[in-house]
Amino acid sequence: MKKAKGGRGGSEARPGARFRKTAAGTTPAPRTPPLDPASATTVIGAPSPLHVPLPRRGRPRSIMPADGGAVLVTGICGRLGRLLARVMHRDELVVGIDRRPFVGKPKDIVHHQFDLRRKKTRDVFRAGGIRAVVHLGVMHDPRASDKEHHSWNVVGFQKLLEYLAEFEIAKLVVLSSANVYGPQPDNPQFLTEESPLLGAQAFSAIRDLVEVDMLAQSFFWRTPKTETVILRPCHILGSVRNAPSNYLRLPRPMTLMGFDPMIQVVHEKDVVEAIRLCLKPGVRGIFNLRGPGELPLSRVFRMLGRRPIPVPSSLAVPALSRMWRFRMTSFPTPELDHIRYVCMVDDARAREVLGYAPMRGIEETVFSVDADR
Repeated sequence: MKKAKGGRGGSEARPGARFRKTAAGTTPAPRTPPLDPASATTVIGAPSPLHVPLPRRGRPRSIMPADGGAVLVTGICGRLGRLLARVMHRDELVVGIDRRPFVGKPKDIVHHQFDLRRKKTRDVFRAGGIRAVVHLGVMHDPRASDKEHHSWNVVGFQKLLEYLAEFEIAKLVVLSSANVYGPQPDNPQFLTEESPLLGAQAFSAIRDLVEVDMLAQSFFWRTPKTETVILRPCHILGSVRNAPSNYLRLPRPMTLMGFDPMIQVVHEKDVVEAIRLCLKPGVRGIFNLRGPGELPLSRVFRMLGRRPIPVPSSLAVPALSRMWRFRMTSFPTPELDHIRYVCMVDDARAREVLGYAPMRGIEETVFSVDADR
């Protein structure tokens, strides 16, 4: 790999570093062989092509190729993050930050196993060679405390934005969700990117996701040097362990009597492809993502062979609240609005600007929830 010229910490800045004296005269000093990405280690503090020990003084030299750089993925050890990394590493240099271990990590991916909120995150940017950041590191655990949610999602993302601005990273892609619009009884048939973000009105757990989305929007206008992209996909289905996929995996899911809303679903691999499209130079803005079409919730159950249990709304709320309190379900009570009201998006902008189009049909998308079982 080529080494960047200059920099206080480099050998180019030290007089006499390039030559040594011998009995025969002055001869060039031997050059250090380039680092091999395949030999990178995931142990924190050990040398790797994208995380080298930093000098005490001066800015470290970038050790990435002069004509490109790596894509940093936060939350790389989640199911969607691993899927994205395994697709991208064939064409890109990929770096990940996640406190969880990366099971089955490809050898050419560099994984920094620490908390995104730690100061070591700045060292990754300070070492140079990062051209783009894909932020997937959002906590969705409904049982985590509000304090932990806010610290991880909001405070951690604010620090990440500071590093992006300080080191002038060229691209930021933030994976938000169409849930930030919120299921409402008076929603229009399709919501555009200009629709208000009302998802936190009835579901406080979505408040942090709305705040992350708004922080990214503010960063978009405040830091024009960085091409910021915000993706708001509809319900993602597949091997991911999110609320929609977990709900559809239930053999006897609860439904509300008198409600059969139209829903949108998108395959996890189509979301990965949309993220890759966002990494193209010149792309910026907010984009809704939908799948191959819309269908009623009852049809999804018939396709999967599920036998739902219809419950009156007046009984569903207290029953689900008690089940949640005693850890008999992973379905929080505010999620009932998603099986009662419509929250569908218009993704015309993504199709026109990104060239996005879902490659998986409705049956493959729906059946993907059982593919990993």
